[in-house]
Amino acid sequence: MYVLIEFLTWEDAVTAPASTPPLTPYATLLGFTRYVDRTGPTKATFVGGLRKQRASRSGFNPHGQFVKALKADISFHTGGTHLAGVVNVVKPRWRPLYQALVPGATAWLHSLGEPAAIDLAQTRDALAMLGDLPVKINPHFGVRHADGRVEAIRLYFDETPPSEEAMLATLHLMARHMDAVLPHAEPVLVDIRRGQAHHMPTDAKPDQIERWLAGEAAAFRAIWSTAA
Repeated sequence: MYVLIEFLTWEDAVTAPASTPPLTPYATLLGFTRYVDRTGPTKATFVGGLRKQRASRSGFNPHGQFVKALKADISFHTGGTHLAGVVNVVKPRWRPLYQALVPGATAWLHSLGEPAAIDLAQTRDALAMLGDLPVKINPHFGVRHADGRVEAIRLYFDETPPSEEAMLATLHLMARHMDAVLPHAEPVLVDIRRGQAHHMPTDAKPDQIERWLAGEAAAFRAIWSTAA
């Protein structure tokens, strides 16, 4: 009921740069990775929906309070207390969604080790250019470990697990701009429902991924223009 796969989210609707006309081709990291995850005619349908809804500036963000609670548990070393409590304060319409998210998020939080051994790190947004397509790179937050490791975290909320394509695109684009996002950090995609952290595969070939994404970006722009 709450899967955000076919609909434009608040993130996609309102985060285009203010200086960019609303119908200029543009994608968030979320929107672009959902696009590359599709095949055939569903790509055109998806981009057309993004374009139409961008024009209306519509969208919603049901995960805001959830992300705040997770960040609070990291920042205050509370090990899941804020996550457990947010289910009771969120609007009733979103309560089933939060109830589905909290167990996996708590499991991931515990997998990081002792609460006192991790700290919240500030991330910054970056604007990637894939050919002529601007893509906003926006991790949710960073995590600093006691051993010196730093991770830039992007959360994945959908009911279905992330595909290999979505995972590779997300991690590659974050790594590509890590100097701006969170210097010296490793990109991590956290499948929050299942509590699983995904890292870039050791056998990944960045040059091949870059060429693949450049082709996808060119097709995205072409579809966007056709949908005008």
